[in-house]
Parts: sequence; structure tokens; C-alpha cells
Amino acid sequence: MMKITYLAHSGFLAETEDAYFLFDYYKGDLPRMNPQKKLLVFASHAHYDHYNPQIFELRKHVTTVRFILSSDIFVHEAEDIVRMKPNEDRTVLGCRIHTLRSTDEGVAFLVKEKGRTIYHAGDLNWWHWEEETKEYNTAMRRAYQAEINKLQKEKIDVAFVPVDPRLGEAYCLGLDCFMKRTDTKKVFPMHFWDNYAIFDRLALEACAAQYEDRIVRIEREGQSFLLEDDPQERKRMNREDGL
Repeated sequence: MMKITYLAHSGFLAETEDAYFLFDYYKGDLPRMNPQKKLLVFASHAHYDHYNPQIFELRKHVTTVRFILSSDIFVHEAEDIVRMKPNEDRTVLGCRIHTLRSTDEGVAFLVKEKGRTIYHAGDLNWWHWEEETKEYNTAMRRAYQAEINKLQKEKIDVAFVPVDPRLGEAYCLGLDCFMKRTDTKKVFPMHFWDNYAIFDRLALEACAAQYEDRIVRIEREGQSFLLEDDPQERKRMNREDGL
């Protein structure tokens, strides 16, 4: 079983039997954590709404912590800090981490731990802005699709993907592309700037009909969700991942 807590904006805490995975925290109340579980803290890029230097205070609250930061975040080197560029692979505290190149700043994260796979997009999204040129939006579409195509062979248990209402009618292009090109069990829309009405819009989108049962509706900050595991699937994925 995996517990997912929505913190705010693009911030989530995922908890498994042995570990916590904190993604893009910049505000919100963190649940009390078991200090004996390992904690991996991810920051996808340096924008204020994805990275808060206060994350380093977590060193005081858990025994084992690692900070996995995009290479555009400048901090003093430390043994518990891992900085990653796009298209890198690392193993950190027994977890396999792969990065994709964002279409904005920094990276997206694909994390594998004991047969589970978690994807956090950061600001990797199909940023179609009406005020931009046709050439810009075409290049954006191609760049986004090229990155998502790299995930087509992955079986993703939970994904966090932007649905930004500032994009107008194009707000769900990135989510739609992601869900149709990947094998993802549950997706949490994010980066919606406290506009929870975005979930009502998604429910009316004809393009989302084939995966609407896999979209998790968020109603408030601090809300938690329990996701059940398929034990046989986890064993198979463990064998394939060599974990």
C-alpha cells in the first residue's frame, strides 16, 4: 500500500512501508513522519513554487535523508545532497532514479522502489500559450511528446502531472498525452494554482473519458489517499528491476 498526501500546488508526500518520497515541497503542512524510515526529498527545479530551502530542516526530524535536486538549484555540496541533470540515472538509498528534461526548467523524476514506480513531472508539460508564435508551440509540442515517449515501456503506479488553468483550453494537453502514451494506474493532477474547479472541467473533457477512473480528484491541501498494491505485479517488477 502507498499513502499519498497532497501538500499544495505540485507538492506531494508518498509513503511506502520503508520510505517517504517528498516532491517539490514549497508550502503546506507536512504530516508527522516516522524518523526511522528513510526520506528522499526531490526538487525538480529552482522556481519558488517547486523548491523551498526549508526542506533542509528535515535533517532534524529523520535519521536517514537524501536531497535529490535538479542541477539548476545551487546549494553548498553535502554528503546527503544529490544533484541531477536531465537524462541521468542514479541509485539513492536503494531507489533507482531517472530524470527527464523539462520543457521549462530542471527535470522530471521517475523513481523505482521495491516494485513501485512513481513519476513526478515537475514543470515537464505541454506549455501551449496562445500569445506565443505557432513555431514556439509546435516546438513545445514536439519536445514534450519526445520526453513522454521515453516512458512508454514503463508501468507507472502513480504519476503527478500539471494541469495549469493559465493555459486556457490547452490546460489538459499534457495530461492527455501522458495518459494515452503511458501505462499509468493513477494520476494526480497538479500545478492548478488552488483552482480546484479544474477537476470538474476534467470530468467533462471527452478526451479524458478513457482514463477518467484513473484521475484522482483532489479537494483540499493536506488530503491523503491510500493506493492498494497488486502483490504479484510488485514481485514481477522487482525481478525486472533487479531490486
